[in-house]
Amino acid sequence: MTISVVGAGAFGTALAIALAREGRDVTLWARDKNAAEYMQRTRANDAKVQGVSFPSRIVVTSDFHVAAQNEIILRKALIACCKGFEVSTGIGPCGILETVTDRVAILTGPSFAHDIARGLPTALTLAARDHALGQVLQTCLGTKSLRLYTTTDIVGAELGGALKNVIAIACGATMGAGLGESARAALMTRGYAEMLRMAKSLGAQPQTLSGLSGFGDLSLTCMSTGSRNYRFGVSLGRGEVFDASVTVEGAATANAALTKAKEFGLDMPITKAVDALVQGRIDVQAAIDILLTRPQKEE
Repeated sequence: MTISVVGAGAFGTALAIALAREGRDVTLWARDKNAAEYMQRTRANDAKVQGVSFPSRIVVTSDFHVAAQNEIILRKALIACCKGFEVSTGIGPCGILETVTDRVAILTGPSFAHDIARGLPTALTLAARDHALGQVLQTCLGTKSLRLYTTTDIVGAELGGALKNVIAIACGATMGAGLGESARAALMTRGYAEMLRMAKSLGAQPQTLSGLSGFGDLSLTCMSTGSRNYRFGVSLGRGEVFDASVTVEGAATANAALTKAKEFGLDMPITKAVDALVQGRIDVQAAIDILLTRPQKEE
């Protein structure tokens, strides 16, 4: 079985390592030619996954034609391993991939790249509209330490992975501002309610959001400094400048989610506050005041 991982970021590298460690032949594609040659020569990607060497079955290349020859991207299907929405359209990763093929899936859930690369136990959601395709991919990608659960609910899996990053920013800002863990728990809970509202409106299954790709990912991202979105929120809460070179998916996702929310007439106050905060229209104290002065309501 030959597998291509397109993208040598932290998660792509970690996934390539995990699969190659289990005896799969893996091609890891990197956009930058010099970076690809360096990784192939040094047998590591310390810039993204520090301290983990590549198994011998990994080949690194910047030639996409080489990567495209393998059976799996996947058995000529494409698997998205990213989280978010296209800002201009609100389309998720699978929707974008479906413009070129109908053999599409998404791999998402509570995971940090360094945990996967080190072989620590991790469980993820593998969503594919085609149940048979999902089962094939589950067999191809599952390892002793990487447990995959299948679903046909692509929309729910996409939404969970994207929206949890928005809530993580809010939780990080709360902790950075010194408001305490009780406030963070409240934001997580009410943020989860926002995720469910949007999921229902877009036709997702509520049980998907209660699983790994929703509640599981939300829990990890909102409570760990291993999360870029959470760290970004902490910086906002402290009034500190955040490293602009670090990707923060939730910043753009908040805006895209609001566009969808307006389309469906959804009330998403936390998402709205995060969008205003990251755009610099309000500060943390104003965001807190907006949320705390909302009318009392039933849960």
